Amino acid sequence: MKISNRFETPCEHWSRSAGCPGLVAGLALVTAVLGCKPAQAETPQSWLQSVTLGAQIEGGINANPARPSNGVNFGQLIGDRANQAQLDQLALTVARAVDTTSSHYDIGFMIRGLYGADGRYFNIAGITDRMMNTRYQFIIPQAHLDVHLPWLTRHGLDMQVGILASPMGVESLDPTLRPFYTLSYTTQYSTPFEHVGAMFQWHLTDHLDALFGVDTGNQVSFGAGDNNHAAAGYFGLSASGLANGKLTLTYLGRVGPEDALRSIGRTANTAQRFWNDLSGTYKISDKLSFTGELNVLHDEGLRADTYSFVSYLSYHLTPTLTLNYRGEIYRDNTGQLVTSFIADNAYMQSTLGKPTRTQSAPPTTYGALTLGATWQPTLGHHVKLFEIRPEIRFDRSLNGTTPFNNLRNAGQFTFGADAVLGF
Repeated sequence: MKISNRFETPCEHWSRSAGCPGLVAGLALVTAVLGCKPAQAETPQSWLQSVTLGAQIEGGINANPARPSNGVNFGQLIGDRANQAQLDQLALTVARAVDTTSSHYDIGFMIRGLYGADGRYFNIAGITDRMMNTRYQFIIPQAHLDVHLPWLTRHGLDMQVGILASPMGVESLDPTLRPFYTLSYTTQYSTPFEHVGAMFQWHLTDHLDALFGVDTGNQVSFGAGDNNHAAAGYFGLSASGLANGKLTLTYLGRVGPEDALRSIGRTANTAQRFWNDLSGTYKISDKLSFTGELNVLHDEGLRADTYSFVSYLSYHLTPTLTLNYRGEIYRDNTGQLVTSFIADNAYMQSTLGKPTRTQSAPPTTYGALTLGATWQPTLGHHVKLFEIRPEIRFDRSLNGTTPFNNLRNAGQFTFGADAVLGF
């Protein structure tokens, strides 16, 4: 498992997670089709020796002193159940990373299975959404084939095909790759989570990559597991090593229908959702870094818009202790996007346009401030990762609505903490 005290760009995410299922037979088939031999896998034995196995467990609690009568922290998906400890994730990963800088062909894969409370929100319809309807659910957040192709430019083209984690946004499902236990509004409501499709990263120069891909939609697959009959896709650019290596910038756009036929009828096949996300990280010093994220979303079918800006500061106080800040302004222009999902299967039911138990607020401008720390001591004894992350968070409506604590209050305090253990 990769341990990171900084924010991961989409390019780094794709490079890190390179891979998909297909052992010796799959390797032989793909290399035969390409008419080449992977640089890192001249024999099946050497290729298999580079396969890694990892395990990670995360548990946490998100306390709310207001004790909302419905038991839900409004506007929060991770840690949504107030004052209840929970198993967030138990994840097992088998992977073989590819060398994305190689001048030769290379093939890898990643398969990750996850069980826990987070599975309710990162499910994919038609694949694992019907396996469990309880608070803890099993999902396959990643299962993809990775191929490095030394085509067109010096560093070539990287491809991933299968079940993929969305590359858009600063925060991710993996708790070790985000600074806080809870997620920002922008991550939860204005960036996608999971896809079935293909993504590409074309290394144009040493510092500039083109990003593009096509998929079935956000957290849907095929047939009955799709909510409309149209595809969606990504396009964007990522620049790294700017300002003497201190600055990284990434823009990702996404276009495609995302609404369900059951909700808005045949218009769902053609009504486009436009996602735009610009993020950048600047390393101010060896200890201090700043990340900013600007996001704009427009949905033709829902006639809905969101606008947001999120800022992050990360300060490495000691080699094992990092202090984190997150501030966010998020506008839900119609009140249709920011939603709490009361039933355990409500998120996927809503994705497919089926009736379920949810709670929404009127059009609201949300302000959120989160302060926290990450303590990451070295334990040894085959423990690759151990971290504890306490946080305090205050959310408030900035335009007089009362979305919090079962629609009673204009503000909401939560005190969260989680622990992550990796092998």
